[in-house]
Amino acid sequence: MTRSFPAVRTRRSTTALAIAGLIGGLVAPAAVSAASAAPTTPEVPNAPLVSTGTTWKYLDDNTDPARGDANLRVWTTPNYDDGSWKSAPTGFGVKNNALVPVGPFTPVTKLNHYIDGTAKPTIPTYFFRTTFSLDQGVAKQIESLASTVVYDDALVVWVNGTKVATFEGDRITETTNLEYAGSGKGDPQTSTFSVDGKLLHDGTNTIAVALHQDRDSSSDAYFDMPSLTAVKSAAPGEVVQAAPGRVILTPTATPTTSQAFSWQAGDVSHTVGKVELGPAGGGDTRTVDAYSAGTVNNNAKPHFSATVDGLAPATAYRYRVGLPGSWSEWFEFTTADPKATDFQFVYYGDAQVGLDTTWPSVVKQAEAKATRSIGSVHAGDLINTGTNDTEWNNWFKGMAQSATRTNVMAAPGNHEYTGGDNMLKSWKAHFEYPLNQPNTGTIGELAKLAQGDSDVARQYAAYFAHWTEFAAETVYYTDYQNVRFITLNATRDTAFLKPANLPACTGAECPSTKVQELWTQYQAAWLDHVLKNSQSKWNVVTFHQPVYSTSSGRDEPVLRKYWVPVFEENGVDLVLMGHDHTYGRGYKNSDKTGTTGLTTGPVYAVSNSGAKHYDLATEEKNVWTNNGATQVIRGENVTTYQVIDVSGDQLVYRSYLAEKVDGARSFTLVPDAAGERPVYAPNEVPAVGGLYDEFTVTKYATGEKWVTEAGVETPAGPKLSLGAASVPQGGKLAVSGSGFVPGTKIGIELHSTPVPLAEATVGDDRAFSQEVAIPANAEAGEHRIVAKLPNGAEVSAPLSVTAVDGGAAAGTDGGSSAAANGSANSGSGSDAGSGAAANAAASGSSDVTGTASSEATIESKGNTDGANPGAGKTDGLATTGGAEWLPLGIVGAGLLAAGAILVLARRRAAVQQ
Repeated sequence: MTRSFPAVRTRRSTTALAIAGLIGGLVAPAAVSAASAAPTTPEVPNAPLVSTGTTWKYLDDNTDPARGDANLRVWTTPNYDDGSWKSAPTGFGVKNNALVPVGPFTPVTKLNHYIDGTAKPTIPTYFFRTTFSLDQGVAKQIESLASTVVYDDALVVWVNGTKVATFEGDRITETTNLEYAGSGKGDPQTSTFSVDGKLLHDGTNTIAVALHQDRDSSSDAYFDMPSLTAVKSAAPGEVVQAAPGRVILTPTATPTTSQAFSWQAGDVSHTVGKVELGPAGGGDTRTVDAYSAGTVNNNAKPHFSATVDGLAPATAYRYRVGLPGSWSEWFEFTTADPKATDFQFVYYGDAQVGLDTTWPSVVKQAEAKATRSIGSVHAGDLINTGTNDTEWNNWFKGMAQSATRTNVMAAPGNHEYTGGDNMLKSWKAHFEYPLNQPNTGTIGELAKLAQGDSDVARQYAAYFAHWTEFAAETVYYTDYQNVRFITLNATRDTAFLKPANLPACTGAECPSTKVQELWTQYQAAWLDHVLKNSQSKWNVVTFHQPVYSTSSGRDEPVLRKYWVPVFEENGVDLVLMGHDHTYGRGYKNSDKTGTTGLTTGPVYAVSNSGAKHYDLATEEKNVWTNNGATQVIRGENVTTYQVIDVSGDQLVYRSYLAEKVDGARSFTLVPDAAGERPVYAPNEVPAVGGLYDEFTVTKYATGEKWVTEAGVETPAGPKLSLGAASVPQGGKLAVSGSGFVPGTKIGIELHSTPVPLAEATVGDDRAFSQEVAIPANAEAGEHRIVAKLPNGAEVSAPLSVTAVDGGAAAGTDGGSSAAANGSANSGSGSDAGSGAAANAAASGSSDVTGTASSEATIESKGNTDGANPGAGKTDGLATTGGAEWLPLGIVGAGLLAAGAILVLARRRAAVQQ
């Protein structure tokens, strides 16, 4: 912080100046002497230690730099003699044995390309060495080194003989220096890494690099280290001020009351992490400790995750992450609202390529369109290489706004495993997801295969135990405002599916003979469990490789075999996929109806949200058509994002064009196409930003679901109609319904307190009609007639029940007086007991006891007019009064008359006396 001091005007006299000069003359020599004697503190260099143009020693003649030494990596050590190596500045490169651009990079120094100098095979490995010096006392001040490298195809880096970084190194065997490695991804890749400062020493430090070509016919090679800089350690007791990065919100299993946070520390010295959180409107905050998720991808900055519980539903919070002395900025999010039905979410296909160009543009467009989004669903291949830290950094840069404010629900793709990250360490460092993955308690009958002491059972048990651990944070679900978001892991590489110390087993029954299918079946069993126990109205499933492939040469029969039946049986609404770098959307043919543009089952969609594009499969090899499914729309060389609007009864899916390249094409299904194979017509690809695809999923309380194309009318939902808006107590009412499922048994009830009235069966016309009797003791006032569905759902219509005057019979069959059944009359409004009392009083009863139920008890203590206090009982419902009271009334009247005569006689006698 810079402090500003006001200028002070002073007036100096000649005497003052003279004294100052005298003192200065006396003091200055001593000060100079002291300054020259004090040791100077060496400074950590600010300039890069290595950069583009730095001179390197290099070896490009296909000779082994170990020179027969038992230590293959002797050439990486500081004392190795590289005097016979060539020397030149970076970058180094070659393409087809010429010094020309390699992708977007232009090399300065040409490398030999081929072993014989003219034609393949290519030289498998190039070797580079350079040094940098640190002044005395500097090394101990350096916390780490931060570096950026550019390479094609694979790269390994050592500092002072210790390996510090590997890129695309999964094929490196460590048994020889000269070998092919990498995966030949096209243009050179850019990555970052860091080096622990403890590896450094004062004086000369050595950096060694091995650059591998991926095959003997590789067309190019490239290496450069654009930067290597020193990061200074903090002073004792101080925190290096470096804001955390890659901040992201991910959902918990209970997003109404909790939230998960993840981030990467801003500096390698940040060994603890915290979340500070409080109401967005202001107020007290609380701080929650995070746990360390470790370091990955040769980046020494640790990752942290934390879950905060005890939050209030539908509440806005502000938060920051990091640690005291080095916090992020404040961000805001809102917890899920259990009562909300209307919101949006975004669905992205593969980002993968163009992470620093196309991807941020796609996300920016989506954020502008989905202003009410609660989060985003990602169908895998977020990056191109799982171990490439630069790609992860660019992906997070593109998501910087939405990921810090809304939840990210991502599925891993096959590229998350590339670069040797078989256990998805990078994925699990960056994301925190609910730990509700499959286990033997949630895979149903499949779990029985792991029971027993046979070799087969023991092997099943080993696989299932390993998969439960491996599936953590890659197979999960969360319920968010009546939508269950479910994520699956569709990649089936046996390298990461095999547990350590697998028990021996021989024979066709051993699970080791069918690992890929078993992994898919394992998730299918869990998925069936999760769907059958879902309390959410909508179910959305996301994974990477499509069950119905869209691009040329791709097909996933194993996924289709095990997962599609589960989707169909459980009525999944949306199945969102990626992988194919084309666009496709459609349905299974068994979900067709007799109406064009109207289907009933899950919708299957494939999206591409990055800059990588593939060709569509030909019609003859259309996986959809060849496997009982239909694509409604298909497109290539297009980049899209999708916005899904959720409301009470509908999901409205809209796909928008974010980018298109040369050759962009789109085709739509021709309605009522004749013949065995569908016919597609080319349609105009919209301008960037335009609507590319649209459909609506409607789901009613009856459980019926309709998928309608744009412009197609959705069948009407269930509706209840009443013959009258108001009915007297004991009256009859016509009830009719439409839009119900044919053959369904409908229970008709009177609410608030449920009173069964009748049962009706829905006809083939999706309608029913039934006459019901309103109980005579129904409380006067506002009620509802409810159609109770077999699934527990209800459809209702309002009904007003009016009171019947005391002593008068109802105007319809089954009527009864309000006095008889204790219902409230117009004077009492709602209290049954007061209604009974009022009617009893009107009839001359001298002592009335009422109850606040559908019954009233009346005690007669001298009814002078002999009026009947009850009007009978109706439909088996309890009532007071009736014919049984008539003899008692006559007797009572006679007794009253005799008593009156006796009293008059006594009075006359008294008068006469």
